[in-house]
Amino acid sequence: MRLSISEEHQDEMRHAYYDGAPGILVSGLVWIAAALACHLLGTNQAVWTLLIGGALIHPITIIVTKAIGRPAKTSKANALNQLGMASTIWLILCCAMAYGLFLLKPALFFPAMMATIGSRYLIFASMYGRSIFWLLGVSLIVAANLSFFSAAPPVIAAGLGGLIEVLFAFFVFSKASRPAV
Repeated sequence: MRLSISEEHQDEMRHAYYDGAPGILVSGLVWIAAALACHLLGTNQAVWTLLIGGALIHPITIIVTKAIGRPAKTSKANALNQLGMASTIWLILCCAMAYGLFLLKPALFFPAMMATIGSRYLIFASMYGRSIFWLLGVSLIVAANLSFFSAAPPVIAAGLGGLIEVLFAFFVFSKASRPAV
């Protein structure tokens, strides 16, 4: 199996998924839901909100992306599909480790998840060919470290992750490539 990133594959990815903007928005809203759950119900419920909501990000994103007129699918020949799948497997493993950290020390869960999601956005920079994903990824990683080293309460860490993603989502939507009319 050979993975070669081409401009054509990135163009197809950008078109199919509206430059990734719907996924960033859905993810950010899941983080905000987790922050609300943390505030209203407690950390345990917030962790499950993020884990279950996180598992639903992709299917919800597909629905949203199709609703705004994009296919939410690339050709089987697009080599970037393999990179996306590899990063998904890595993401699932990191979620399991973050949950393990939660069992040891609950305050570590949200910073660990924020660093995980931030790191995944670094991969999206290659998949979409957009440097904004480097900035988004680094922003989440820095926020994760600030949350960790300042011992921020879980509600603050979750809210910070959501705020960062929602702000970036609006920016990416505003800059996203639009089909020719």
